[in-house]
Amino acid sequence: MDNALDHDRLHGILTELTARHQVPGAQLAVHHEGARLLVHTGVADTASGAPVGPDTAFPVGSLTKPFTAALAMILVADGDVDLDEPLIDQLPEFGAGALVTLRQLLSHTAGLPSDVPEGTAEAGGDRAGWVARHCRRTDLTHPPGTVFSYSNVGYVVVGRLIEAVTGMTWQEAIGAVLLEPLGLRPAFVAGPERTGRPVAAGHAVQAARGRIVPVPEQDLPEVEMPNGALALSAGDLLAFAGLYFAGCPDPEPLDRATADDMCFDQLASMAVGPYGMADGWGLGWARFDDGAEDVYGHNGTSDGTSCHLRFDPVNGSAVALTTNANTGQALWDDLVPRLRALGLAVGDRPDPEPPAGAAAAPPPDGCLGRYTNGDTAFEVLRGDGGGLLLSFGGAPHSELLCTPDLRFVMRELGSGARSPGRFVPDPATGRIDYLQITGRLAPRA
Repeated sequence: MDNALDHDRLHGILTELTARHQVPGAQLAVHHEGARLLVHTGVADTASGAPVGPDTAFPVGSLTKPFTAALAMILVADGDVDLDEPLIDQLPEFGAGALVTLRQLLSHTAGLPSDVPEGTAEAGGDRAGWVARHCRRTDLTHPPGTVFSYSNVGYVVVGRLIEAVTGMTWQEAIGAVLLEPLGLRPAFVAGPERTGRPVAAGHAVQAARGRIVPVPEQDLPEVEMPNGALALSAGDLLAFAGLYFAGCPDPEPLDRATADDMCFDQLASMAVGPYGMADGWGLGWARFDDGAEDVYGHNGTSDGTSCHLRFDPVNGSAVALTTNANTGQALWDDLVPRLRALGLAVGDRPDPEPPAGAAAAPPPDGCLGRYTNGDTAFEVLRGDGGGLLLSFGGAPHSELLCTPDLRFVMRELGSGARSPGRFVPDPATGRIDYLQITGRLAPRA
C-alpha cells in the first residue's frame, strides 16, 4: 500500500476534521491496494463519555437501503422474485403493484412519494397494512419507469416484499440471510429487538451557542426500518462493500452476477436523473463519476449522525466514514479532497456552490408556484430583493441562488447550509414542470 495511506496519516486526518466540525466521535475505514486500515477517535456519547472503539455501531440511516436491496436481490437470484414483473401477485395489498416492478423500487424510479407522511406509521410496524393504505395507484407522483425521484416509501414496499417471500420480518431476514453470513452482528435503532452491542448516540452541534447536545433516542417508526434501522461500524460497511469488488470470486451470500448487476446504472433512458445526489443509480447503489472509473456508494443521515460509504468495484478500493453529529456531512465534504490527494477515488454529490466565475442569474421565467411530492409541498416565491425564496411547510426555508442553466443553490435561512437543486422543464414545451432538490422530484401542482 502507498506509504501515504498509513494508519497515523489517516488517524491524524480524522482527528483534525472531527475537531474542526465539533464531531464527538468517528470511525474511518479504508481498503486500498489489498490493505485495510481502520482508525477511530472521540466518544460515542458525550453524556457518558464512552469512547468510540472499532466495534462501536453508528446509526447509518439511509445506508440501510443498500442492505435491503442486497437482501431483495438474493431473493431474485434464488428465483423467488422477478426483477421486471409487476408485484401485484406477490403483494396483493400493494395497490400500485400492477404497474410497479422490483427493479423500479430499487432504483427509485417507481413513481412513489419521497417520504412516509408524518403520523401515518402506527406503532407495531404493520407494513402490509401501511402499504395497503398508502401505496395505491392514486398515490403515485410520476408514471413508473419515467423519472428518478428518491423514495423512502419505495423501500417500505421492498421491506414488505421481503417479509411476504421469506415468511420472516424484515429485521429477522436482514440478520439471518445477509448480515450473519457475513459475520456481522446486526444492531437496530428501532423494532422489538435491539442489541447489546454498543451504539453511538447522535448529537446536534449548535455552533453559534458553542454547544453539542446528545440526541436522546433515534426517532424511526418501525414501518420504516427497511429505510434506516441499521447501526453498523465503518469496518462493517467496508466488509459489505467488499462483496462488490470485481476480484471477489464468490461473494456469498450474493453471487458474482447479482453483485455486478447491482452496480449497473439503471437510468440511461430516464428523462430525469438523480441530480443533487449522484450521477446515476444502480439497484440500491448511487453511482458517482470520479475520473476513469465509476464509484458506487450511499450516504446515510439519522438523528444526529452522518455516515458515508464509497467503493470502486473495478479497482477494489473502498472508504467508509461513520460520525455521530449533524455536522458529519461537512466533515465528509472536507475529507473527500484529502482522500483523493492520497490516491483514492471517492465520488461525491455535485458541488453545491456555483462554478467559479459564474455570474448570478435572474430567476427563470415560469418558476414561481407550488410543487408537491406526496404530502410534501414546496412553494417558490419572489423575495423582497427580487430573488427567490423556497417555502416548506408553510414557512420560508431557503433562498435560491440561480445559475443560467436552471440550476440553483438552496441556502437555508439561518444556518446557511447549502444544497444543490434545479428546475426541470418539459422538453417539448420548455415550461418548468418540476422542482428537484437532493434527488427528490416534485411536480408542479
